[in-house]
Amino acid sequence: MAFESLSEKLNRAFSKLRGKGKLTEKDVQEALKEVKMALLEADVNFRVVKQFVASIQERAIGSEVMNGLNPAQQVVKIVNEEMIRLMGSETTEIAFQPGKSVTVIMMAGLQGSGKTTTASKLAGKLKLKGKKPLLAALDVYRPGAIRQLQVNGEKVGVPVFEMGDSKSPVDIAKAALAHAEKNGNDVLFLDTAGRLQIDDDMMAELQQIKEAVTVHQTILVVDAMTGQEAVNVAKTFDEKVGVDGVILSKMDGDTRGGAALSVKAVTGKPILYVGMGEKLSDLEQFYPDRMASRILGMGDVLTLIEKVQENQTEEDEQKSRDMASKLGKGKFDFNDYLESMNQMRKMGGLSSVMGMLPGMGISKEQLDGAIDEKKMARMEAIVLSMTPEERANPKLLTPQRKYRIARGSGNDIADVNRFIKQFRQMQDMVKKMGGMKKRRHGNPFGGMPGGFGGMGGFRGGRGGFPFG
Repeated sequence: MAFESLSEKLNRAFSKLRGKGKLTEKDVQEALKEVKMALLEADVNFRVVKQFVASIQERAIGSEVMNGLNPAQQVVKIVNEEMIRLMGSETTEIAFQPGKSVTVIMMAGLQGSGKTTTASKLAGKLKLKGKKPLLAALDVYRPGAIRQLQVNGEKVGVPVFEMGDSKSPVDIAKAALAHAEKNGNDVLFLDTAGRLQIDDDMMAELQQIKEAVTVHQTILVVDAMTGQEAVNVAKTFDEKVGVDGVILSKMDGDTRGGAALSVKAVTGKPILYVGMGEKLSDLEQFYPDRMASRILGMGDVLTLIEKVQENQTEEDEQKSRDMASKLGKGKFDFNDYLESMNQMRKMGGLSSVMGMLPGMGISKEQLDGAIDEKKMARMEAIVLSMTPEERANPKLLTPQRKYRIARGSGNDIADVNRFIKQFRQMQDMVKKMGGMKKRRHGNPFGGMPGGFGGMGGFRGGRGGFPFG
């Protein structure tokens, strides 16, 4: 998970402060020393760390904080504010040309940074917002690059302009712009070639493209997992070609978070989006305040809500309404379980969702101990091995049927029995909550730990459902 290691270390430092009713200057300094080490180990730029800690110390060591109510909370608040400032304070939007004019966006980055995939995701997002994007294949060097863009374009429903690998990137850029103007496309993405390392030829080609067509936005895609190297790459690209914004890819694999905390401070260029997974919805707009909240283990409910909305089709919304109606009547069957798992998968899985919930700032080890994705898959296999009648009416599950389901799903009969037992416990709870709703006219599931979608109520100890 993103920032996992950093979040753990910061929370350890703050927990020592929370245990004290009154803070001394020494307490704050010792906590900040741990914060400093945590940031350096997260591969945050040294100068950035030094300035960051100095700013916090200056604000935290004052009579207002030291002698106030809940001083530890005040220190965390200061850290949160300084972290937001470090990452840019304000959310930066891509600037588009007025009216029907074509906005030309040049995508740049090193080979392997996820540039082509990111370009497609961003184009798909803009399409959902009412834009009419066009992807142009300018990478004529890497084998399979054009085909990769075409495949990605198909996935997000965005057309791809290509002229093969025999034309120069400059000629393709000019032809793509003419095509966009002719066909009513209002955003043109130039997917340029990457290199394994920064070289003069690469920079010269990008400059030639910018001279041949008017590029309104140059967006650099960098691999967040490379830490400070990502920052160095961004700095060099900006000096050589000029960069308007940065997208950090592969943030979901970066447990440290050094790049996110350093890019803006070192380069002065805003982070526009972050890549948190493979799905279209996993390209998230960068909000400094939300990111700071995640890092400090405070969750990110707003992004979670946006993910839900983005992933829900009209059919999904109707299914949600139908399920809400069933739950209100105290009903829940195996079909509902499958649907809840499907919705969770669309949002990046249960671990992704839990990482955005306030108060769920737990380590990967703790999360892995609570959520066994493989086990969840086995439980799903059990349900898929049932007949439609059995899913709708669990009372039909006789011992003979259970043995058939166990063989069909590749599970032991003991696992099937345990799963069904715990499912029935969940059904009983749903019935009770439905009765409570009738008495109080409220949402019967609003107070469930982890929400209904998280299946928090299914945790039945060792071997629980769907947790390990």
